Amino acid sequence: MSHPRKFRFAVQLSKAPEPTARSWAEQAKKAEDLGYSTLLVPDHFGDQLAPVPALMAAADATSTLRVGTLVFDNDYRHPLVLAKEAATLDVLSGGRLELGLGAGWMRSDYEESGITYDPPALRVDRFAEGVAVIAGLLESDDAFSFSGKHYTVTGHTLWPRPVQRPRPPLILGGGGRRVLTIAGRWGDIVSINVDLRAGTGGVEAAPNASPDATRQKVAWVKEAAGERFDDIELNCLIGFIMITDDAQKILDAMAPTFGIDPSEARHVPLGLLGTLDEMVEELQWRREEYGISYYSIEGDAWEQLAPVVTRLTGT
Repeated sequence: MSHPRKFRFAVQLSKAPEPTARSWAEQAKKAEDLGYSTLLVPDHFGDQLAPVPALMAAADATSTLRVGTLVFDNDYRHPLVLAKEAATLDVLSGGRLELGLGAGWMRSDYEESGITYDPPALRVDRFAEGVAVIAGLLESDDAFSFSGKHYTVTGHTLWPRPVQRPRPPLILGGGGRRVLTIAGRWGDIVSINVDLRAGTGGVEAAPNASPDATRQKVAWVKEAAGERFDDIELNCLIGFIMITDDAQKILDAMAPTFGIDPSEARHVPLGLLGTLDEMVEELQWRREEYGISYYSIEGDAWEQLAPVVTRLTGT
């Protein structure tokens, strides 16, 4: 499946090398200097910086680097509150926000905070309404109203107005059919993930990252998006990266975990293994096969991956 998008890359960071403002700012500046398009921050209650102030500090330290979330949990903030935070971030960053939204998945966050961990279907229902409210508030220059089962907004005009029009781009991420259908209808960027309904992100989700599962997820997005599919940028978070001259040995060992043949293990989109040249070829293959052109790099490998980012960005 060819998707005519040029490559770009984000670095996903949750904290600085040192617990200081200067260290966080220097890290953001390094990401910009290495050619990354965007700095993304996750949204959890564990050992990480809070997303909103962290993104603002990163924007202040840079001039072209976009900032965003992968992704805000819809259950942690009322959508009107989050829309106001997003608009403010977009204004103060000079129009560099990418607003990532998700239905929520990490069970431990809910347990530690006391937020009710509702069944997936109910969380996705709230997410669908939350996306509609946030998009409506960000897009409308006039008073906006919404009446749903979970949220009600009455005649509210969001202020400040965002710089980007009609609104900052929405990154909608997930791995199940319902979430990806919502993403296909509303998202400007759709992040393809594994199905995390178990709430742990453990090995049980691995088979859901297979090449066939990835093709199916892209097909769900395409079906929901209809004619606007070519306007959607497809994203994927790569969580496992290893630069090695003997990738096949590792892939052979990984394949049973994903329930696939070793020959397919190289194409699991959540991982990237091999020499830098092999990585370039593999990402080109994935764009052609899956249509994914926007990659978020998680963990410690983002600096090592800079030559790949330089070679592929904008091509």
